[in-house]
Amino acid sequence: MGFNRLDSGRGVEIYWSDLTPGDFVTLSVLLVFAFGPYVYAVRSGVSLALATVLSLLLVTFFQAGVDLLGLAFEPIAFLSLIPAIAFEPSMAHRWITAGWLHADWFHVLHNILVIALVGVPLEQRLGARRWMAIYFVGLLAGNLSWVVTHIGDPGASLGASGAAFGLLGAYMAGWPRDEIEFPLLFLIRAWPVWLITLIKLGFEIYTMYEVESLGQSTGIAHLAHVGGFFGGYILIRPIARSGNVPLEGDFEQNEASGIRPIGVDPWQERGLTPSDPVKRILRRLREEGDEMETRQAWVEELAEHAICPECGGALEALQGPMGGYV
Repeated sequence: MGFNRLDSGRGVEIYWSDLTPGDFVTLSVLLVFAFGPYVYAVRSGVSLALATVLSLLLVTFFQAGVDLLGLAFEPIAFLSLIPAIAFEPSMAHRWITAGWLHADWFHVLHNILVIALVGVPLEQRLGARRWMAIYFVGLLAGNLSWVVTHIGDPGASLGASGAAFGLLGAYMAGWPRDEIEFPLLFLIRAWPVWLITLIKLGFEIYTMYEVESLGQSTGIAHLAHVGGFFGGYILIRPIARSGNVPLEGDFEQNEASGIRPIGVDPWQERGLTPSDPVKRILRRLREEGDEMETRQAWVEELAEHAICPECGGALEALQGPMGGYV
């Protein structure tokens, strides 16, 4: 098929048949850069969110190296998402590979900031495999949103923004009251997820509306960001089912139906009189122990101040789903 035109006056590789043996070597090196952090993370138990950050950075360094060395291979031409050819079977790889390419350093740094600050705590709640699943959901949902609204467009779309917004959407749907460190309103501090979402998503929607109403272009695929967000928001529940931490709505439901009331404590059962600090803690447990987090906090306090009424040994606060103490 020869070389195809991505922009005026420049021959670039778009199809597999356009690649030379040298291009395949360059592509193989790129894949090592992209997959290497994940191989290490799986073997060593490191966070996949952090592995993704490193992978994106390494691929961006690779892009810069290709430009610096003047290599013939064009990563953006061959690996970005182009709506005009997105549904061709031989172009299926672009739906994924576009998420590892970025236009410049500001583009990639903005995305890895979100992936690190939102992705790491989200991975702790979801677990690594579920986190990776929701990452790809956001990436594909963002790409699909862009492609179906730009059918026939020969322009290249690239970046991990859809995936990053997918993580934010999943966090918003699952644990909106969590607080995470995030740069917002010129301050880096712990903000609730719902507020971060309100500002980030609100800005995207507002900008998208302004661009459309004025018939202009910012060069940013805002619709892909919004699509990625709602992809993560909608699909978090089936993906997070049986995950590390119950979703916020499920958690509250479990609290209402699953926490057993605190009745006679072990000291009373054995006719023993606990110390004054232990009495105070037991009283607070009865008064405030109807919420899971509050109960667990007082259980941990009890374990520090009391000894086992049966064997005289140390107590341990177990992180069980029922919030009981042992």
